[in-house]
Amino acid sequence: MIENVAPARPQDLPGKPMPQANHGTPQGPRSAPDPTVLSIVMDESPGSSTNSLVFSQASVDSESVATPNTDAAMEENVGPLEVLKSDENTPIRSRRRASTLLLTQGEEIRDLIKEQETGTKLLERVCCGGGCCFLESLWTDRAPRFLRPITVPDNDAYRSLKLNLGPLTLASELTNTVPVSPQTVAFAPLPSAEVKPPSEVEHRPPHFLTPHPPYEVYPARLHHARELTNPGAEKRTYHFDLDVTDYPEEGGNVDFVVGGAVGVCAPNSRETVDDVFDMLCVPRHVRDKQVLLKTESGRWPTIWGDEKPRELVTTRRELLTWCTDLQSSPPIKPLLSVLAEHASNESEKKILTFLVSAQGQSAFCDLRTDSHITMSQLLHAFPSAKPPLPLLLSNLQQLMPRFYSLSNDPHTSCLREGTNCRRLIEIAVSVHERQDWNGRSIQGLGSGFFERCAKKVMSAERADEDPRALDIRIPMFRGLMANPLAREFVTDGPLLLIGAGVGVAPFRGFVQRRLRSANCSNKVWVLQGVRDSHLDALYAGEWGAHEGEVKKVVQSRRGEGLYVQEEVRRQAELVWRIINALDGRVFVCGSSKGMGEGVETALVDVAMDRGRLNKEDAKAFWTAKKESGQYIAETW
Repeated sequence: MIENVAPARPQDLPGKPMPQANHGTPQGPRSAPDPTVLSIVMDESPGSSTNSLVFSQASVDSESVATPNTDAAMEENVGPLEVLKSDENTPIRSRRRASTLLLTQGEEIRDLIKEQETGTKLLERVCCGGGCCFLESLWTDRAPRFLRPITVPDNDAYRSLKLNLGPLTLASELTNTVPVSPQTVAFAPLPSAEVKPPSEVEHRPPHFLTPHPPYEVYPARLHHARELTNPGAEKRTYHFDLDVTDYPEEGGNVDFVVGGAVGVCAPNSRETVDDVFDMLCVPRHVRDKQVLLKTESGRWPTIWGDEKPRELVTTRRELLTWCTDLQSSPPIKPLLSVLAEHASNESEKKILTFLVSAQGQSAFCDLRTDSHITMSQLLHAFPSAKPPLPLLLSNLQQLMPRFYSLSNDPHTSCLREGTNCRRLIEIAVSVHERQDWNGRSIQGLGSGFFERCAKKVMSAERADEDPRALDIRIPMFRGLMANPLAREFVTDGPLLLIGAGVGVAPFRGFVQRRLRSANCSNKVWVLQGVRDSHLDALYAGEWGAHEGEVKKVVQSRRGEGLYVQEEVRRQAELVWRIINALDGRVFVCGSSKGMGEGVETALVDVAMDRGRLNKEDAKAFWTAKKESGQYIAETW
């Protein structure tokens, strides 16, 4: 803040007459200000809580000093005009209160600001993590656009990227480009290479795909599948029964538990893999031919194997199907550098180089955040880019497993086959769907794989065929059996289970276990959020004999139109009683965006209302409950 600054007097500015005010008549156009004068305007309007400095640089052709412009708020500070008489009895205007200071030197302004404790502080260059600090501008004067213009690729894949190239030309100078990463993958021929049937590749993952050594991915037989939602639901959700009777024993007394999750290694679809092969011009006769894969370092192509060099016998199709992420990881600069290095079209090469340069940092950030880019889309957008497959594999991400919560009590689920009992685990999967660059509807990697399997089973059942004869396998492994849902589930104490969409699926196993030993202290309540109970109320009628007593369905698109967080506020007394009971627990499961955030806010409101707490203390209350394991939120 700048205070007690004396007003500049006309005599302090030699040769610069002070503009005169015209009373009662409009003023004419103001003359241009002097180029050496920098003005500071103090805003002390009643409507502003803080003072502000407004710096304005005068124009170059000025010969007189003009009073800086002030807005309506500033004009309110000026008192009413009073007419005074001078010694010569000449009426003059009262002097305006000092709010304008004219300085002739910029150094004085900087010194003045530095001396004020509450003055403006110099900005420091701090990286926000978004890459903004690497941004540099294109110099248009060095490379006029009319000399060597860019010819952008004329295809739908490129247009879907929505790249902002600015004044980029073929002659534009690009700096700080990311170099091509060294190749760490190589293929060597085998003396007696045999063709591996594609059906076998897509049916079972390769033996070296080890999520938790020394155990391989277990191909669980798909026993049954059905759709849980009805036609018209916004999202399709399927139920799956997986046979894990012969799952290998592991050390540490690890077993499937209520609330646990299994990992699923979903493959890329055959159509996606063949499209990448086609765009890279990989001959068809070598795609399924066995080769000797050599890697210099790292875990790839395993998931969590040791970081070391490897030599493995595999096929190119196996690597693209099971080990390489082609559709869910956003593009990285080393990958774009590889495409630029091997692009034969000079415009495509320039655009790709621009994206990995300092000048293209903004466009690169938009590419990663504003779009869902697949490898196939990039290859179609820049069709002249044909990098060798080993170099491309060296720069693509590892295809990672997807995790799905169990929707049953795995200790009670059993399929009787004569005197034998086949052990089943159950999961629910919602299909994530979006529109691809070519207008087609595509699914997420994991949910798309499950939907393809479900449709095969359902088609066989409609044809009165035994789906087990299809021998459909789900490559899975016993995954997160110590996740928060499983770790904090207890057999005693009241439970409140809050879920929306597929997030309610693991609570079905909770209820199955609790209803086996229900008593006054083991009661359980479920708040299930759905859009329309006629379309997407998952597992309706499958919560046990007392479903109507333990579960309440909240619909957002039918009836009162409530969200589950609003029902939490309605049930404030129940929520407060459970969370303060001995061994009482509140579980929340579902999407973090919308539902998760809304439920957390509702729980804070409950604590403020029932506990007579202010907002900060209410938040601290739930934080303490989360640390003690009484409040568990599993959101994504």
